[in-house]
Amino acid sequence: MSTTQPLAGLLDLVEADPAFLAIAESSGVANTVDLVGPSVIYPLVIAKIASEQESGIKLVLTTTGRAADELAADLSAYLPSEGIAVFPSWETLPHERLSPSADTVGKRMAVLRRLAHPIVGSVHAPPITVLITSVRAALQPIVANLGDQDPVVLNMGDKASLTETVSGLVALGYERVDLVDRRGQIAVRGGILDVFPPTQEHPIRVEFWGDEVEELRYFAVVDQRSLEVAEHGLWAPPV
Repeated sequence: MSTTQPLAGLLDLVEADPAFLAIAESSGVANTVDLVGPSVIYPLVIAKIASEQESGIKLVLTTTGRAADELAADLSAYLPSEGIAVFPSWETLPHERLSPSADTVGKRMAVLRRLAHPIVGSVHAPPITVLITSVRAALQPIVANLGDQDPVVLNMGDKASLTETVSGLVALGYERVDLVDRRGQIAVRGGILDVFPPTQEHPIRVEFWGDEVEELRYFAVVDQRSLEVAEHGLWAPPV
């Protein structure tokens, strides 16, 4: 679903600027562009390059993960937000006896899935045009073929077994609990399955009628009350 880019018109205004002409020329020749300037111009420059080079994925390295998130938010004022993705780094170090959070694992897996198997027009896995990541995340080793792991996908009216769906989610790393209160968890009560995908703001409640998905709704973590219908269904990547 496309969103409005309030500053997209600025891309046309800078076309005749000598500095931007030089950037466009160098980016068309080289695969890497080194820029030095105020940080406020970075989103505009990246958007200009991305708009002129429609093919391929533009990789943007930032100093920190926070800078990556801020740049992605600023860049969405110039480019469609569905084509912008942030690849987070592990929040734990290799020597620490701690596991990364389900949020981080899920977000990384979702990005890897979009890179390996993008779906044009999809809300959950659209093609990536600009990938933003920190230097730390770019240097951390990644196991090959992680993007080939299929997410659990459910839509209203689908034929699906509740038991097999739960088994599939557990195999992807989801934790089975009595009450879902954070990402990466699932809960089952009768014919109702609660899932909190790492890419969603709210968890999703899936109601089964036999082996058919009858309804999907978001619900609030605080009071567990159902919210609006999840019209785009459930897309649960590994966590």
